[in-house]
Amino acid sequence: MITALATIFVLGVLIFVHELGHFLVAKWVGIRVERFSLGFPPKMIGKTFGDTEYCISWIPLGGYVKMAGEIPEQDQVTGAPDEFMSKTVLQRAAVIIAGPLANVVTAVVICWVMIFAQGKPEIDPNQVIVGGVMEAGPAAAIGLKSDDIVTAVNGTAVTTFAEMAKIIKARPGDSTMVAWTREGEIFSGWVVPLDTMILNEAGVKTRQGMIGIAEGYRMVPAGFFEAIGLGLQRSWVFGEGIVGFLYGLITGQVSPKMIGGPVFIAKVAGEAARQGFGNLLWLMAFLSVNLAIVNVLPIPVLDGGHLVFLAYEQLRGKAPTLKQRAVAQQIGLFFILIFISYVTFNDFLR
Repeated sequence: MITALATIFVLGVLIFVHELGHFLVAKWVGIRVERFSLGFPPKMIGKTFGDTEYCISWIPLGGYVKMAGEIPEQDQVTGAPDEFMSKTVLQRAAVIIAGPLANVVTAVVICWVMIFAQGKPEIDPNQVIVGGVMEAGPAAAIGLKSDDIVTAVNGTAVTTFAEMAKIIKARPGDSTMVAWTREGEIFSGWVVPLDTMILNEAGVKTRQGMIGIAEGYRMVPAGFFEAIGLGLQRSWVFGEGIVGFLYGLITGQVSPKMIGGPVFIAKVAGEAARQGFGNLLWLMAFLSVNLAIVNVLPIPVLDGGHLVFLAYEQLRGKAPTLKQRAVAQQIGLFFILIFISYVTFNDFLR
């Protein structure tokens, strides 16, 4: 139940914000919006206010804003001033980009609010401070506790969490000596790292040792305006990671098996919700940036595909023919359906 509610909440908010971006800019430039829908047809419930029908539909894989004269091959285009095709290329591009932009703004706002409320994390760069300790894990079994300071692993001095983790990851199932201090008192113990199987970026399962501790840090208050800057910075880091992942997919450095789909999102949303509402909001911020970037990919049926059509129109002085648009959108839809099927299959394998 927690997983279902968390998934509905996260995806519902992100889809609503995305479509609201399209809707508001369309209204701003004078385009008549015929329908605002969360979900795809068939319609579940709906209510009309003014020129627009607001509805919730049965297929929860997205949403859409239906504008007058938006699809020439389906709509009866009359040339009325409130139709989509009656607006300039720049105005139509603004409507299209408003959806992804709304998701970026949402991510920045969430990050800003969370940092202002929680503070910013500060990690000691000169010592390994233990944060959380997994219950019944190897570290807990030898007495490691939060705020302990790990000084050495297998006789090798460590001053950063990354140094410690590198040694432990390389010793799955092998008895390992860990030394630490607590309030000036020295402790040590033999621990056997869990033999954990993970997927690396190449999509290959590899063995990795894990003793069940997280890096410790303290939260330092962040001012109102400082939190805004840090929110922008955090959102930028999210974006860099997503773009880097996509680049790795294209160049073959990252396996397609690493892509997560709807089932994976639901699993992660459920786990985040169980850890607290704050963790769920951080996940929402990340997914919001992800949704924005994926939507501007130059694939017909996505916002990026519509921007390609508009760029073509601006350069050639005329819009693509109905046949060209139809063929491109059919190819794009086929690609999207195959992609969704593939990632969902990946999810179940994972």
